[in-house]
Amino acid sequence: MTKIKSIVLGALLLFITPITVFSGDFDGSKPLLCASIKVFECTAGGGCVEVMPGDVNVPQFFRIDFRANTISVTRPDGSSRSTNIERTEHVDGKLILQGAEEAIEGVRDGLGWTLAIREDNGRTVLTASGDDVAFIIFGACTRP
Repeated sequence: MTKIKSIVLGALLLFITPITVFSGDFDGSKPLLCASIKVFECTAGGGCVEVMPGDVNVPQFFRIDFRANTISVTRPDGSSRSTNIERTEHVDGKLILQGAEEAIEGVRDGLGWTLAIREDNGRTVLTASGDDVAFIIFGACTRP
């Protein structure tokens, strides 16, 4: 009987350990590299349409630095840009990041955003909204 208990305990540890190891990668303790996979642009009068990331100035890839509390991108022309993460919460197995951004000074194009990262697999949903426009971006993150 003791031998059976040892085998069952060993099997449980074998299955539990990988979950513990991988779940830490998406909990805000390590930097992440994320990719935009599907992008939807929604307007008040026109509904939502799928667009290419570059068509609406959404970066294909972005980095999250939890120590610096920033999200940064390097554009194809070599220029870089970053935004501050203003709020971080853990909710129901998701890491929720939030912030607001004024893109071009003097232009009414500022928006608020929320990024939800599943802590078990790194899949993401980013929503951003401004004046009569919203974006929904589905993606995924990995360790760089």
